[in-house]
Amino acid sequence: MTKIKLGDYNTLKMVKVAERPNPHSFGGKEIFGIYLDGGQDGEILMPQKYVPEGLKEGDDVRCFVYLDQEERPIATLEVPLAKVGDFAYLKVNWVNEYGAFLDWGLMKDVFCPFREQRKRMEIGDSYIVYLYVDEESYRIVSSAKIDKFLIDINEDSEEHRRELFRKQRKNIPVELLVWQKSDLGFKVIIENRYAGLIYQDQIFQYVHTGDRLQGYVQKIRPDGKIDISLQPTGHQHTLDFAETLLQWLHDNGGSCALGDKSDAEAIKRQFHVSKKTYKKALGDLYKRHLITFTGEGISLV
Repeated sequence: MTKIKLGDYNTLKMVKVAERPNPHSFGGKEIFGIYLDGGQDGEILMPQKYVPEGLKEGDDVRCFVYLDQEERPIATLEVPLAKVGDFAYLKVNWVNEYGAFLDWGLMKDVFCPFREQRKRMEIGDSYIVYLYVDEESYRIVSSAKIDKFLIDINEDSEEHRRELFRKQRKNIPVELLVWQKSDLGFKVIIENRYAGLIYQDQIFQYVHTGDRLQGYVQKIRPDGKIDISLQPTGHQHTLDFAETLLQWLHDNGGSCALGDKSDAEAIKRQFHVSKKTYKKALGDLYKRHLITFTGEGISLV
């Protein structure tokens, strides 16, 4: 007999309609939802407002299962901002003497006890947290002590290690969640699994805690630290930006005041790339006889 995945998506079979006595309703009963087969967890209620039209006994429905106010499993078609096992950037709705309650997109907020907070959470502020099922209480809770849930790539399975090295080698983008600012740049969570760092001189756009971005693995160090770039590395990146620059010239009168000797910050502000990438793109366009250098700038041929 299967066991439901609490705080996650499950495909469950409809068992029967959920009815209760109501003398004011036709037939003396009212329907308030349906019951789904939860295997070892018994029948699970899906409230009527979430029941798909036309669903009948024996049909399967994909739903998210969490706990209601009385800590009973309940099914919904609402899409949460995160599920158990995810890192997420969530906003605090309210705080009581036990901890904070964060909005994760469902009717019932997710709890973060004080012991799992790095600093006291405040109403209206958002925090990076990890969602998990507490083994003692069997409740879905969150923690802002992110480090203890991240995996060291040197201690990970061979399958996961090999996959990240493959993405590095082939310049395949990885999913990032911006974690926090540091003296060196921004810490990020890679693929909902590893810690990484984007160095400040590699950031050419506005970045904020909670942003979900795509990036590229630049280096996986022997100590397990991972360097991330927001731009692909290598020749392909140069070619891609060269085409972007060419289109920009066509759209902006055919000339640009920035050349190969221009200030790196000015290039960063205008095009969100490094001076090195910009110069390589200029070289590529020049060799293809598409641009010419005009004083300190460039123009279309």
